[in-house]
Amino acid sequence: MNNVTMIGRLAQDPELRFIPGSGNAVANFSLAVDRPFSKDKTADFFRIVVWGKQAELVAKYSGKGKRLAINGYLQSRSYQTQAGDKRYVTEIIANNIEILEWADRGQQSQSNQQSQNAGGYQQKSSSGLNDFDSVDFDPKDFNTIEDDDDIPF
Repeated sequence: MNNVTMIGRLAQDPELRFIPGSGNAVANFSLAVDRPFSKDKTADFFRIVVWGKQAELVAKYSGKGKRLAINGYLQSRSYQTQAGDKRYVTEIIANNIEILEWADRGQQSQSNQQSQNAGGYQQKSSSGLNDFDSVDFDPKDFNTIEDDDDIPF
């Protein structure tokens, strides 16, 4: 079984690209995950790859320093540099991303960003994978719960 689940903060803004020919969206970013029980607040940085509508939404509604929950699998691959050296890469391919802190890329106002912090949103697609196909929502419609005592369960 190959399954990875983690929560961390974006170490950089997601890099969104579209594959020539197919037009499929792909986003790459690093996720900083705190090591448990670390006295000096050490973090590990993991390379994340996400495809499709989730890639577009992560690039649009999240940014450096924002919290994400990731579920996916590990993948190893290799490539050859222009100098002829062989390089190996291990990355996490995300099947499901939950945005835990929202950032509106279109507006930089601090008050708007604070009002948009909310829990993640998921939708099950016909392919069986979680993605955001045909989802039309506005993060401003969600409310942030400031205190756990406000949660009814």
